[in-house]
Amino acid sequence: MPLTLDTPTTADLPTLVEIWEAAVRATHHFLPESDLQVIKPLLLEQYFPAVQLTCARDEAGRILGFLGSAEGMVEMLFVDPACHGQGVGRRLMHHAIDELGATRVDVNEQNPQAVGFYQHLGFVVSDRSALDGGGRPFPILHMTLSRP
Repeated sequence: MPLTLDTPTTADLPTLVEIWEAAVRATHHFLPESDLQVIKPLLLEQYFPAVQLTCARDEAGRILGFLGSAEGMVEMLFVDPACHGQGVGRRLMHHAIDELGATRVDVNEQNPQAVGFYQHLGFVVSDRSALDGGGRPFPILHMTLSRP
């Protein structure tokens, strides 16, 4: 599928929130609804402004997924669940690695599909934290790119 990568506009941000929520509901089964509702408003208030956002659009201009990076780290990668397995995340990650210099990513240990995805792209676990960034008991794997 042909994809165009670009920087989302302010008008695109609600779509990114929708993709985030759909992707989290599809993959983060360990996350309670209450935590999801706490995190959701922080996307627009804190998380999106702290990263360089890149979105992947189909030929019709519809956003299928997005990535947020900062200082060599992929801080977020979310793909519309209807597009999982179609190369959207891979394309965004190759952009992050090749164009943005990303060499690190953190991933929830309880999301084995994501762990495997990053391992397939050449990332290896370099460390582990027992708590996530919000202090919740969801272990985080810190992964580093192992290929040149």
